Amino acid sequence: MKAPVKLYADTTVRRTLQLLGDVGVVVWVWLWVVVADKVHDSTLTLARPGRQIDSSASDLASRLREAGKTVSQVPLVGDDARSPFDGAGRAAAGLSEAGRQQVAAVDNLAQWLGLAVALIPILVLLALYLPQRIRFVRRATAGQRFLDAGVDLDLFALRAIAHQPLHVLARISADPAGAWRRRDPDVVDRLGLLELRSVGLRPRPGLSSAHGHGDEPAR
Repeated sequence: MKAPVKLYADTTVRRTLQLLGDVGVVVWVWLWVVVADKVHDSTLTLARPGRQIDSSASDLASRLREAGKTVSQVPLVGDDARSPFDGAGRAAAGLSEAGRQQVAAVDNLAQWLGLAVALIPILVLLALYLPQRIRFVRRATAGQRFLDAGVDLDLFALRAIAHQPLHVLARISADPAGAWRRRDPDVVDRLGLLELRSVGLRPRPGLSSAHGHGDEPAR
C-alpha cells in the first residue's frame, strides 16, 4: 500500500515554518478578498448618480406621457398639443436609458476592479509559494515511501552526491563520490542523513548504509 501524501516535514523547525507559511497564505488570500470586496462596494457608489438619473427621468417620462394623453383629449387642438409632450417624454426616456447604461458600466467596472485587486496579489504569492511546497510534497512523499519499503541510506547518499551543493558535500568528505564507491559507512551514512534532512524526513531508528549493517565492501 502506498504511503500517504506527506504535506509537512518531520523536523520541528521546518514543519513549524511550513505551517506558518500555509497559514500566512490563507490569511493573505482572505485579506485580499476582503479588500477586493470593499473596492467593489466603493466603486458601486459611483453608480448612484446614474440610478438617480434613471429614476428621475423615468418618472418624468411617465408624467409627460400622462400629460400628453390628457392634452390629447382637448377638442380641436388635442393631437397638436400632445406632440410636444410625446417628444419630451421620448427625450426623458432616452435620458433614463443613459442612466441605466451608466449603472451597468459601473457595475461591470466594480466586478472587474474587485477581481483584479484580489487576483493579482493572490496569484503572485501562489506563484512564488506553491511550486516549492509542491516540490517538497513530492520529494518527501517519495522519500517516505522508500523509507517505509526498508531502503537503507545508500540510495539517499547517492542522491545527496547528485543534488547537494558542493560546499555542503565538502564538509562531509573531500571525495564524497569516492567514499560512496568504497562504501565508507561513516561518509555514506552522513550523506544519506543529509539528503533525508534536506527533504524534511527523519530516518527510522537504526537506519544506516548497507555496509553499516555489516556487508562486505564490493570488490
